Amino acid sequence: MSKKESFIKGTIILAVAALVARVLGLAQRVPLEHMLNDVGDASFTIANNVYLMLLTVATAGIPSTLSKMVSERHALNKPAEAQRVYQAALIFAGAAGVVMTLLLYFGAPYYATHVAEVPESAAAIQALAPALLLFPAIAMMRGYFQGRNNMSAGGISQIVEQIARVLTAIGLAYVLLQLGYDDTWVAAGASFGGVLGSIGAFAVMLYFAAKLRRSDREQKLPSADRSIPLGGIYKAIFTLSIPIVLSSLAVPAVNFIDGSIVKPLLTGEIGAARATEALAVLGTRAQSVAGIPPILAIALSTSLIPIISAAFARRDQEHLERQVTLAMRIGILTGMPVVIALGVAAYSVNGLLFSSLGGSGIIAFLTFGTIFQITMMTTNSILLGIGKAKLSMIHVMIGVAVKLAASFLLAPLFGIYGIIGSTALCFLVITLLNIRSIKTIVSFSILGSRWLGFLCTVVAAAGIGYGLNQAGIQLVEVIPARLAFLLTCIIVGIAVVVIYLVLLVVFGVIRQSELGNYPRPLQKVFRPLMRLAPSRMRERG
Repeated sequence: MSKKESFIKGTIILAVAALVARVLGLAQRVPLEHMLNDVGDASFTIANNVYLMLLTVATAGIPSTLSKMVSERHALNKPAEAQRVYQAALIFAGAAGVVMTLLLYFGAPYYATHVAEVPESAAAIQALAPALLLFPAIAMMRGYFQGRNNMSAGGISQIVEQIARVLTAIGLAYVLLQLGYDDTWVAAGASFGGVLGSIGAFAVMLYFAAKLRRSDREQKLPSADRSIPLGGIYKAIFTLSIPIVLSSLAVPAVNFIDGSIVKPLLTGEIGAARATEALAVLGTRAQSVAGIPPILAIALSTSLIPIISAAFARRDQEHLERQVTLAMRIGILTGMPVVIALGVAAYSVNGLLFSSLGGSGIIAFLTFGTIFQITMMTTNSILLGIGKAKLSMIHVMIGVAVKLAASFLLAPLFGIYGIIGSTALCFLVITLLNIRSIKTIVSFSILGSRWLGFLCTVVAAAGIGYGLNQAGIQLVEVIPARLAFLLTCIIVGIAVVVIYLVLLVVFGVIRQSELGNYPRPLQKVFRPLMRLAPSRMRERG
């Protein structure tokens, strides 16, 4: 297998693993929402947000840096140096795991009571804390295996982690509920699923590590060169990884902020019980549904990032411009129909998946804002691809500051919708700053003169989808409610996607002449539709 084929195969493995893990992670929220009340949902949300924030700080960026350093040293035939780099990373992972676990466990009561103002969440945070003992090491091992061109190890460990996490979370929560424990302990049991997930992932990585050690012994590769000082290795690792770590914090930081401020900001306006309810809906329902649109869009657009990196390295400005434009278009065009369908059908989605219809507006509003999350993540990836991680880091920090300030300004005026609006504003600010920086390096246009056609497509698809949803929910009068909501979701989803795709072609947003540049799955979707395009649009680029 050629290096190019191996790289493509590895990219596909990691993308599929990430998609499966993301879907499994989202899937666990639905049964848990049915088992828990508002306090339990809020507790689980707070614990998960704090944990993901600390995990991102402890690991994000370092695995990719480690992968780069290891692959470079093996390419230079310096395996002993590569082993020393790996050894240094594992030492850091062990120390970071202990520090983060102790910080999370002993800091939980104070944070839950005095910051988030949901004291019941302390047990859920503490139950999840031990997972941080292993996850930094798991992240380093994944990075090392990627550097050794073994993508399967990390991909399989991700899937096993999520399966163990979801099954344990749901199973333990159900058992505790049947035994009569209150929601504080049921939420803690659900959170403990993360610990079992970490054990499952660690076991997979140990299995692959043992296989790799046997292979290295057979090839008589040398062990780690202990003469190389750890200080120099850590300096190289952190110089490269800190900007990536901070760039990766946007979504975890926003969720952490929401978990910390929703109840303190809203209690005075609507009371403690309703503020807890709003946090429960936001964390368990809205964030679960709003997590769906970015999955496909980000997977497709970021698949172009290695191509962008290569074009930038070759200084092929024309190709770079074309690929940056394509990445942005794919992110927006593939994300928008999912945003529209879930947004206009939020009431039916809520009724289908969750235990009540409350909070449908929160789900809809947060879901519509995810289009800016998609553009933010795509532009962040582009900046990383062209070696501008520090710019991405600065823009994320500015966006998070905007999010925090806007939340305090808008919450008294609009309640939970003000807090959700500040999230969309945060992602929009980061997107605009990223685009401005990218344009100083490469001239590109996302849609150019096609924005009007795109906006007409969005408005038409959303309007028809909303009308179908309003008609569909009338079915609850004649058939069981969940069946009515299921049929409505299916009808709205199909109608929105079909109308959206057809109008993209009719309005000339997608054109025949450029179709060959798109990923093959999108080509297969659009080629049959090109007969609907006005003749003048079929030829224009």
